[in-house]
Amino acid sequence: MKLSILDLCNILPDEMPADTITRTAEAAVHFEDAGYTRIWYAEHHNTDSLLSTTPAIMITLVSHHVKNLRLGSGGVMLPNHSPLKVAEDFALLEAIAPGRIDLGLGRAPGTDPMTAFALRRSAEALNKDDFPQQMEELLHYFDRDFPAEHPFRRITATADRHLLPEVFVLGSSTGGVQVAIDRGLGFAFAAHINPDMAEPILNVYKDNFVPSPRYEAPYSILALTAITAETEEEARYLAAPAELQFAQMASGRITARVSAEDAARHSWTPAEQAARREGASKFYIGTPEDLRDRIMDKAEKCRADEVMIMDMYPDQASRLKGASLMAKAFSLEERIHA
Repeated sequence: MKLSILDLCNILPDEMPADTITRTAEAAVHFEDAGYTRIWYAEHHNTDSLLSTTPAIMITLVSHHVKNLRLGSGGVMLPNHSPLKVAEDFALLEAIAPGRIDLGLGRAPGTDPMTAFALRRSAEALNKDDFPQQMEELLHYFDRDFPAEHPFRRITATADRHLLPEVFVLGSSTGGVQVAIDRGLGFAFAAHINPDMAEPILNVYKDNFVPSPRYEAPYSILALTAITAETEEEARYLAAPAELQFAQMASGRITARVSAEDAARHSWTPAEQAARREGASKFYIGTPEDLRDRIMDKAEKCRADEVMIMDMYPDQASRLKGASLMAKAFSLEERIHA
């Protein structure tokens, strides 16, 4: 099983943004050395705790530090952008890191409604559900095959027709899967958001996929949150800040991430405790061997080709060690030397 990383670029407590950037590059080098397949960067807006607003910039940064790791977006929220601009950005990234760029595309705003309005600049764009049409336009830019009567047929988005990233559709419910099926694209499902729907949606994708010039066969990624350490107790300790943050969000509070020490001292409210119990299936927490078995079981039920781990560790040391432990449990070093 291939393993990859989804990096939200979390700003740790008392950390300067420049330090977050340094850690991001350092971690990418570590992931490459450990045998991970790819690292994706998210698009989030209006937040004090996540630095990754623009995946293309993060990809550019990290491309100068790694040589083999695939780099991509998880994802670009396409309704926030012009398809032409996205095509231009990712063709340029393909020129910077040839053969290693992934373009993961989502249909959600990646933020709250008012910020989405600010991004899209009109109520009409905010309320319009035209993701399939945007995807079609984007693919025409890459393939240079607009119909003869299309007004954009003379627009050249890429300097070279071979500057083509791998294209994935992202989903956390039923919304994006049909686009991936119909267009013959890769598909990544966010089980860290909606774990119960991962199995049925990914199986629908595999059973109904329509081959395309990009993908002769379906290719699916199962994304989930996993935190590991040498003991169950330590893994629970390291996971507490992320669990607390998610519990507070679910109970109506938007807060920044706290340290593991502060999370251990926190007095959980009844609402937070209830949210923690209800969200327990979104987290894989435990020893590497335990997580390997549980994740493999989930991946097999989903018929996933790859697992992508959302990076939610409370500090850099536990993050790098956790990545190494998971790499060893999944025998990623064998893939490096194969």
